[in-house]
Amino acid sequence: MSGAAINSTQRRAARVVGLCYLLAMVTAVFGFTARGKLVVVDSALETARNIMASEQLFRLATASDLLTFVIDIVLITSIYVVLRPVDRYLTLVALLWRVIETALLAVVTLNSLDVLRYLGGAEYLRVFEVERLHALARFSISAIGGGYYFGFVFLGLGSALFSYLWWRSGYVPKALAALGVFASLLLAACNFGFVVYPGLAKLVGPYYMGPMGLFEVAMGFWLLFAELRSPLDSPAAQRSG
Repeated sequence: MSGAAINSTQRRAARVVGLCYLLAMVTAVFGFTARGKLVVVDSALETARNIMASEQLFRLATASDLLTFVIDIVLITSIYVVLRPVDRYLTLVALLWRVIETALLAVVTLNSLDVLRYLGGAEYLRVFEVERLHALARFSISAIGGGYYFGFVFLGLGSALFSYLWWRSGYVPKALAALGVFASLLLAACNFGFVVYPGLAKLVGPYYMGPMGLFEVAMGFWLLFAELRSPLDSPAAQRSG
């Protein structure tokens, strides 16, 4: 497809991709940080107290996550529209990996409402001791983290393949596409490692997500404010022409 021109549909879809990258970054960061303020890693009691005292914040974090997944569907579909002419088969594989990721994380996030049920003081829960309900709520929060490990593996794989197609297309700077490949594979590898060796998550911390965040923000601004590069505009193509 190296000789194919970029059509208007691809250009419009690329701007949608840029906008979605930036919007999803805002909603995802809010959901992550808001929930993180309420969770005390080594204390189910303190976590329960924090959530009960700030239930609205916990609900906003959950709603923000769901909004992120809505944006992700638009993002994934738009990337598919832009990159489909590059390689229809690989673009479809990347799209399916990202759809699996989004579906997994949506289900995990909806399950976070179980936390509020355990701590809500409903009549049918009075057969359980308070301490047991606190432990169940903390268990549900831990299950959310485990679900994200699985989801982020598919996120990394899909994003790596999309980034390779960005690099191959020449639509964006190759350095930016290469950063995407590296950041995405790092994300997938680390989360796969967390599944196999749970203690690795404490050693690595959240810093491994930095390159992915940098890539998505940079891609967002580039696609939103800069035109896609056409392979026909490259010096090599012009010389051959």
